[in-house]
Amino acid sequence: MKCTKSIIILGIESSCDDTAVSIMINQEVISNIIIHQTIHKQYGGIVPELAAREHDKYLFSTVNKAINIANIHRSQIHAVSVTIGPGLIGSLLVGYSFAKSFSMGLNIPIIGVNHIHAHILSHFINNANLNNSFPKFPFLCLMISGAHTQIIQVNDFFDMNILGTTLDDSIGESLDKIARLLGFSYPGAMWLDKNSKLGNNKKFHFSKPNVKGLNFSFSGLKTQIDRFIKNQLKINTNFIKNNLHNLCASIQKIISEILIEKIILAIQQTNIFRIVLAGGVSANSEITKQFLLLKKHNIEIFIPKKQYTTDNGAMIAIVGLFKLKKKLFNINQPFSKFTPWF
Repeated sequence: MKCTKSIIILGIESSCDDTAVSIMINQEVISNIIIHQTIHKQYGGIVPELAAREHDKYLFSTVNKAINIANIHRSQIHAVSVTIGPGLIGSLLVGYSFAKSFSMGLNIPIIGVNHIHAHILSHFINNANLNNSFPKFPFLCLMISGAHTQIIQVNDFFDMNILGTTLDDSIGESLDKIARLLGFSYPGAMWLDKNSKLGNNKKFHFSKPNVKGLNFSFSGLKTQIDRFIKNQLKINTNFIKNNLHNLCASIQKIISEILIEKIILAIQQTNIFRIVLAGGVSANSEITKQFLLLKKHNIEIFIPKKQYTTDNGAMIAIVGLFKLKKKLFNINQPFSKFTPWF
């Protein structure tokens, strides 16, 4: 590794359907490119084989573009940081294979990064959250995305414990499926959020899942909403059309209440009053609004800026930076030998 005060990391994220590449110098993002795959819309969900092919199609050009925007030469890069899971195995292997070749060609370390870990530590990218400051340890992270719903106690950069997780569907998956019931195309969660802003969130009431402790369950709520809508459509075929905004607002309200109740329980159990949101669903307007209200109760809230809620290369690069500094890597380590961070 080159000896210099400035450490340059190439971050590659390809765990699902976003091809994301970033160049980071220390904790500052210099370039951050995200290619959103649109091919999956026609199928109503992500097709793993197509996702892998799309990554293979765009990754090389995306890396070159990120390097050009950063105005550096690839020989200046100190390490390549890449997602190794969780995620779609085909997509992960495309990203890892490229990173492996890149690292071998330049004789620099390849650093495997856990996707969830990266979402959490994205808050340590300069100006990555609404507070424009880094959260102090320890803190509780509410990880909410298309594939994950977890409450994680974060004691240090590499000392984390899962306190609660979903027992079935993730929150993001549930929102997309509920949005489909309302007639929105995939991905529908953002349309549900947008339409909720025009509705009355007290118009319709749904019961919360009875799940003990800090775990979550959303399949029952999804089924409850499905049955409610089908019963109403038997009475009035225009029910959804006439009540779309109110339905969206009421659904977002119950989802937010579930998250708030669980995080308050986690605070009571841990006595940690510092909350960090991470993952794509943390961009949801109602969830953001309700969590910011917790500040009235002397609870610190850290919410990522929109560009760092979705999957991105910068969050992979920041973990790579911390691992490089602590020498938590083996140069050119094979994919099968990487171990989980939990």
